[in-house]
Amino acid sequence: MPENSDIGDAPRTRSVYVPDRELTIGQAPPIAANEGLSYLSFDRGGDAGTEAATEDAISQAVKGEGRKFMETLENVSGPIETKWGKGFKRYSQCLEYIESTNMAVPEGGVALPLPYTVDEFPSYSIVPSNQLWNDPSRKDDSKILRKEEYDAGRRRLYFPKVLRDARRIEEYHPGISPYTSLSMDKLGIALAHCDSECKNFYDPSEVEGVFYPEMEKLLLKFFPGASDALVFNHDIFDKDYEGDCTEDQEKKNPGVNTNYANLVHNDLNDNSGRVRCRELLTQNLRNFGRTQSYSVSEVEAKMSARFMSINLAKPMETVEQNPFVLCAWPSFSEQPYITNYRVYDDRVGETTRFTHRSEHDWYWLPQQGSTEISMLKCYDSVLDGSVSRWSFHTACIDPTALPEARCRKNIVVRSYVFF
Repeated sequence: MPENSDIGDAPRTRSVYVPDRELTIGQAPPIAANEGLSYLSFDRGGDAGTEAATEDAISQAVKGEGRKFMETLENVSGPIETKWGKGFKRYSQCLEYIESTNMAVPEGGVALPLPYTVDEFPSYSIVPSNQLWNDPSRKDDSKILRKEEYDAGRRRLYFPKVLRDARRIEEYHPGISPYTSLSMDKLGIALAHCDSECKNFYDPSEVEGVFYPEMEKLLLKFFPGASDALVFNHDIFDKDYEGDCTEDQEKKNPGVNTNYANLVHNDLNDNSGRVRCRELLTQNLRNFGRTQSYSVSEVEAKMSARFMSINLAKPMETVEQNPFVLCAWPSFSEQPYITNYRVYDDRVGETTRFTHRSEHDWYWLPQQGSTEISMLKCYDSVLDGSVSRWSFHTACIDPTALPEARCRKNIVVRSYVFF
């Protein structure tokens, strides 16, 4: 456990917003540093807890909590019996197992390997823009952290999963159409339609000026009772892109991702769902969309009612390979999430990872077209269990695709919806 886990002795900066620890009714406590308390509680002179998080990241790397499992993996070539089920080190091994067992697949579905973490402790990612990587005095730290990030990427296993067609959700959940807000409330995932007027998704200014308003309009129409929708940033995914991929925050350019997220995860959690919303509204921090300048009291009023974070994914062309796949609530509602801390120079983001469970309810969208929007929930402020809190997702390799199939090219926008 990181050094700052003894929260009783932690220095506090009272002027810094620290979210209360919250838990959905029926949910197990998260696997997190500081008993789930935000790193904002360890703010030192306005650094938002980044120094404390970096220290904990280095400390955990030095202790090598994940090495024992990695040593076990080194000596295993076939399937690995874990407490979460049968896992495999390599995608190809898992696929061979799926083919040999002839797993039952419903019409429109597919059986394929999905990558889950095997770490049951919090993890840290020092983001590429962090100045630590360019500080000559911290060469030893950067070496330790790079090795830990590399090792963490290897501490995952592929598990055989059956994915059902998201367009057929009502067949599996009677009365719930995937094209309604009820699907988002009950399952944390939904589908929508959009004929976008955006012509060049690689042009961040056009995306902001055309696509952001389209998505905000879609969200307000999709969710009855919604009073406001804010799209605040986006990512482009294109494995074959050969241009400049560099991110430029000042120019609101996210760059281009030439790698797909190859791990089951969610983008937010109990802390970051609220912290990210607050810093957007009060500080306009890393906001690519409409400028926000709410006062603290105005934000508190806005966040006192229900609000949620939704990701929307739109292909630029029909998806032939590397589809985006989604897991539905409540198949993991009682499972503890595992916090991953993303350490910037001025903030500590919190994402989540999950270990495998056989009951996870997975969906895909085969041959997702350019007008089909897949939507997933990253956070919901409602805690009473009446609605989904979030979903989780990953990318996968489609074993049914032709060898010449094109890799997925799509845009993902992130948003908040207020009621």
